[in-house]
Amino acid sequence: MVKEAGLKLADISGSGTGGLIMRRDVEAAVAGKAPAGSVPGGSAPAKTETAGEPLPASGVAFGEDAKSGLGITGRTPIKGLRKTVAANMTKSRTEIPEATVWVDVDATALLEMRSQLKASSPDSTPGLLAFIARFVLAGLAKYPELNTRIEGDEIVSFNGVNLGFAAQTDRGLMVPSIRNADKMSARQLDSEIRRLAAVAREGKASPAELTSGTFTLNNYGIFGVDGSAAIINYPEVAILGVGRIIDKPWVVNGELAVRKVTELTLTFDHRVCDGGTAGGFLRYVADAVENPGSVLADL
Repeated sequence: MVKEAGLKLADISGSGTGGLIMRRDVEAAVAGKAPAGSVPGGSAPAKTETAGEPLPASGVAFGEDAKSGLGITGRTPIKGLRKTVAANMTKSRTEIPEATVWVDVDATALLEMRSQLKASSPDSTPGLLAFIARFVLAGLAKYPELNTRIEGDEIVSFNGVNLGFAAQTDRGLMVPSIRNADKMSARQLDSEIRRLAAVAREGKASPAELTSGTFTLNNYGIFGVDGSAAIINYPEVAILGVGRIIDKPWVVNGELAVRKVTELTLTFDHRVCDGGTAGGFLRYVADAVENPGSVLADL
């Protein structure tokens, strides 16, 4: 916030314990800052062109692009959270030799089970993402290679899982993580997903909550898409994506039926495992979605 506002930490007085600079201190400093472009001494502000200013009659505010020959209507600096996310994605694509596997899954049984639970306990039934998170955590217990991190020439393993999930906010994409998620039931996971999604959207997620993940779950189905070759959340080694659930023709007991089908996509770092491990994990999660009862005994 300080950097984006063009301020300096040294010029802000902290109201927290021991002089700690709080969000409210930065907001107060920003509110008291001179208008952008003002010049000391009360002279007229220097004229600057921004993407938010009305375009001239030609519709072009920034001249002509030499490569395309088209007029340029705006230039938006990449900064703040967007710059951090961009750097992280670039590092992931540059340093990780990734591979992707996917599978279509019949989620009818899961939806029916959740509907039955909701009928009897409408206020305490977890959302679908919490159920899938529980399947993912059970899968990581069987395939722990996907819950690791590469540091130099070593593969670092963890005693537990901090499960991250992608959350779209007004400030951009954030990935808060549920610490020690492997010890939680589906209901506990649902509660944490809701809490962390709320603090992320409010811009109040702590650095630890945004950087401590060891595996990421991405529900891009909420955007109405079926699949995606997701970018691994560096420095993790895998990410599981869930597409939208829609009606599709499906063969059941040798006969054609209409079922609720989704697509699961796993992108993984080929340095930590081969396709057998990745495929085994993905098939385990898919089987759990199709037959949810046994995995959810701890609901």
